[in-house]
Amino acid sequence: MIQQLIREKKGTIIDVRTPAEFMGGNAVDSINIPLQELPSRVDEIKNLEAPYILCCASGGRSGQAHHYLSQLGLATYNAGSWLDVNYIQSLK
Repeated sequence: MIQQLIREKKGTIIDVRTPAEFMGGNAVDSINIPLQELPSRVDEIKNLEAPYILCCASGGRSGQAHHYLSQLGLATYNAGSWLDVNYIQSLK
């Protein structure tokens, strides 16, 4: 399911790593909203295209983000590492 969403460019890819980590490399078309900023940026997130595909370095922080945002009733998926998202995007 999540791989199909990524390949079909459905939803919004949100990278929850720090800005410095994000600048070091990120998935194509992803946006950076650091994990600690999620509570103050929920309204901004709600204005983005759902579902929200969350990624980070290894899946830990995106898992936390998934838990938090899903508790608010938002449709989210934990995609794990941004490198995995990048790989899925590269598949034809």
